[in-house]
Amino acid sequence: MSTEPITLTAALASFDALWSPRIVTRVNDYDVRIAKLRGEFVWHVHEYTDEFFLVLDGHLDIGLREPAGERTVHLPTGAVFTVPRGVEHKPSAPAGASILLFEPTGTSTVGDRHEAVPAYVDVTTGHALDR
Repeated sequence: MSTEPITLTAALASFDALWSPRIVTRVNDYDVRIAKLRGEFVWHVHEYTDEFFLVLDGHLDIGLREPAGERTVHLPTGAVFTVPRGVEHKPSAPAGASILLFEPTGTSTVGDRHEAVPAYVDVTTGHALDR
């Protein structure tokens, strides 16, 4: 963990990979991750933890499969949303987005129930941020 301030703009400029979170810092047992997104991710669920999203730039849609049915939440720049544990969801950013996430350290980006990790996902628990 860095003992120096981290500028999110500079951190985001340090990588180009999509759907490949970077761990900016840790807070207690949580990773603070940033990621660049474009296109659609996979439907997945986190059985034991909520997932917090903050849109830093662009627009993020999150499809949700809830007991009442499917719906999509639309998050513009500056919006936050928490997907409750146990809710199947699918992030997408057709025009691209940059996001910040809070997740317990070691949380898989593809959730707890998945048959295969998509080829475009190069790591499921985040990369260390190059400084």
